[in-house]
Amino acid sequence: MALAASVAVAFLGLLHLYILALEMFLWETPRARKAFGTTADFARASKVLAANQGLYNGFLAAGLFWSLLLDAPLAKPVALFFLGCIVVAGLYGAATASRRILFVQALPAALAGLLVWFGW
Repeated sequence: MALAASVAVAFLGLLHLYILALEMFLWETPRARKAFGTTADFARASKVLAANQGLYNGFLAAGLFWSLLLDAPLAKPVALFFLGCIVVAGLYGAATASRRILFVQALPAALAGLLVWFGW
């Protein structure tokens, strides 16, 4: 179970690095516009806001990767903190922006949190 927890945490870290790249560097590309359901005009107008959002996703990824490098007494609470932040952000995003965020962000983080809770 510890391996499954570590893989889940790493996967979510990689997912949030991908979101960082989409929001910070690729926001105006067709791939990012499709992922977030935006138009070219909206993407152009919101580029700075999206980059700021992307930076926060990078911090979430950094925290998850950090938890993988920590020793046993600290790894679990650090991972659970960052996974909890993702769940809260995902719930808020699902309520305010798109229900899809619930399944892309919040649910995977909650499942990873269960694996960490019981596996580490």
